Amino acid sequence: MRVLVIEDDPTLGGALSEFLGDQGYAVDLLTEGDRAAGAIAAQPYDLILLDLNLPGEDGLTVLRRLRANENTVPVLILTARDALQDRVDGLDAGADDYVTKPFELPELAARVRALIRRRAGHVSPTLEAGPLVFDTVGREVRLNNERIALSVRELSVLEMLMNRAGRVVTKRQIVNSLSAWDADFSENAVEVYVYRLRKRLEGSGVLIQTVRGFGYLLETGTPAVNA
Repeated sequence: MRVLVIEDDPTLGGALSEFLGDQGYAVDLLTEGDRAAGAIAAQPYDLILLDLNLPGEDGLTVLRRLRANENTVPVLILTARDALQDRVDGLDAGADDYVTKPFELPELAARVRALIRRRAGHVSPTLEAGPLVFDTVGREVRLNNERIALSVRELSVLEMLMNRAGRVVTKRQIVNSLSAWDADFSENAVEVYVYRLRKRLEGSGVLIQTVRGFGYLLETGTPAVNA
């Protein structure tokens, strides 16, 4: 999942980027509102964390422009403005959530997960595909009730496929979702992670099918039976 943080405080912006990166998100950071429109037009995001007090174009202007262009990406306002009217203005401008500074990182992480789940059409924090269960809060995957160890990248690829189970996900969509601006992540890397996931899922009936010329499709079938 790819997140855009727009925060003019470089210390806070860097801390948020590091924290969200540790949660498995690909994070891009901007410190000026003027650059937001170009970044959003060039790259689809799963979530935007938006400060209001930005140099150049302020956060509310960024948000109103985003919604005027019919972009429905979830936006979480993250600001020191804690007056009632500020919260009303932010939500009326199209924000999905509003958090005031200072804040606790675990709560922020929970709000981020909730907004991303809502965008994917999921209410529960648990994703399921046959015997495969992904706890998106604990970042834990179980297959037939046994925990399987996956790297952060493997978890992210699997989460994207499970979020869109039954639908084709292209390699380019995976790259765009998991690669921050400063990261070296390619379609070849996607193939490697998919190969590793397939090895983990062998015999379970959970299949990652290759749709030639398009991408990958996660579906459940009949588990293999050992003779």
